[in-house]
Amino acid sequence: MILENLLLIISLLFVVSMLTMLSEKIGISYPIFLVIAGLLISFIPGIPHFQLEPDLVFLIFLPPLLYEAAWNTSWKDFWASRRAIGLLSVGLVVFTATAVAYISHALIPGFTLAMGFVLGGIISPPDAVAATSVLHGIKVPKRVVTILEGESLVNDASSLIVFRVALTTIETGNFVLWKAGADFLMVAAMGVVIGLAIAHVLYVVHRFFPTTPSVDTALTFISPYLMYITAEHFHYSGVLAVVSGGLFLSFRAHELFSYQSRMQGNYVWQTVVFLLNGIVFILIGLQLPAVVKGLNDYTVTELVTYAVIISLVTIVIRIIWVFPGTYFPRLFKSVRKKEANPTWQSVFIVGWAGMRGVVSLASALSIPLLVNKQPFPHRDLFLFITFVVILFTLVFHGLSLPYLIKWLKIDDEGENLEEENAIINSRLAAVSLDYMKSNYDGEIQDFEPFRLLKERYEKIIEMADYKLLRSENKESIGHVRKYRAMLLEIIAVKREEIVKLRSEKVCSDELIRTKENELDLEEARLRKSR
Repeated sequence: MILENLLLIISLLFVVSMLTMLSEKIGISYPIFLVIAGLLISFIPGIPHFQLEPDLVFLIFLPPLLYEAAWNTSWKDFWASRRAIGLLSVGLVVFTATAVAYISHALIPGFTLAMGFVLGGIISPPDAVAATSVLHGIKVPKRVVTILEGESLVNDASSLIVFRVALTTIETGNFVLWKAGADFLMVAAMGVVIGLAIAHVLYVVHRFFPTTPSVDTALTFISPYLMYITAEHFHYSGVLAVVSGGLFLSFRAHELFSYQSRMQGNYVWQTVVFLLNGIVFILIGLQLPAVVKGLNDYTVTELVTYAVIISLVTIVIRIIWVFPGTYFPRLFKSVRKKEANPTWQSVFIVGWAGMRGVVSLASALSIPLLVNKQPFPHRDLFLFITFVVILFTLVFHGLSLPYLIKWLKIDDEGENLEEENAIINSRLAAVSLDYMKSNYDGEIQDFEPFRLLKERYEKIIEMADYKLLRSENKESIGHVRKYRAMLLEIIAVKREEIVKLRSEKVCSDELIRTKENELDLEEARLRKSR
């Protein structure tokens, strides 16, 4: 049994890797492609049915995915966009859940308002991975990406709290608004407190204990599970515990980790998160047989009508919310002074990028089979509507988003980022140059390596100044790009020479691998600054 399950997992990982390569080849974001591929695979006769267990998603997949997202989120940018993120991750979740609740209550016979809030809590949060994966490599304003990433970090907690409150209402038959609101605040606040408390303990361990890069990396994998399980054990928000703890440790990372720990951790996390995301999205597509098996009580027309109308509601509600949520606060002078007025195109992209994902499906699957010793009413319909909403928003929005961004001609603010890059390069080179002149002036005069390094820093400052002045000299933009292209071409030439050296066996393999790693880092730096 163990061997069969292990073989199944390995096969799934292999399929995910192959399909991801194919998605790169045809230019479709891999979450969308994997969902479609999983859906098609589910139709193949003889394919084993993969039953997605909610506990598996919430306990195994969700903590590391949230932690990685929080770790790569800038606290500075997150805090600067806190109002927009809060309006989306809390306000929009409640607004969407309420709208879905009343519409589904009116649309579906026998669907109570409490059931509507259960459905609303399930389908209200956009996915934490889908939007950023689709936007990867597309030129959009940095603030748009920050808002979408920040929203996806917090909205899972909001939606799960709404879902659990509504589910409790169905089970007990009691609902008190003020008590539900107080519970909401308590669950959220204590989740943050637990996450920060555990993060402080881990801070002490990383900072003052004799860790190694391998131990540091292992602890970063233990951390999200520790935060999530602890918070959930006390019935508080595990999602907010992971997010708050991850943001805190990320902000302090420069104090905690050596360069070896940072490099090793980044590489390992990238691989693990890629595999986890891939498995999650292909499993969404593979859930079709489990979703449709109990739908005999409904006609095809009813199912399509319910699912399409509710899918459209989730899309329209988000767009309705984002415009007043963006522009109404700017009626106040204090807000206008602090923030530039965003274009309507950027606001529309935020409204359009509401793609649902695995948390919604896991929530639907976690609906109990029985309530008060009776079958949970419309449970199979919950699953079907959730599945269609995920497919509808993920595939339709995901495939259309790149073309929509191109059609709207949205500026990615790339020039500002390049200017910032020039500023930091100039400042770092300047302090390095000052340090050399103060402490190694004699060596600079007497030894060629010291003199060459001094000249290198002077060139870096000169190059940075050249970039910063390009607004006065537009032709310099082309020269800077050509210069960077030349550096990449030189790296390619060096790689060819390393291949020759390896075949000639004049250098050790260890030294050759070291030089290859140096070229990899140099190429990564150049391509990231493009």
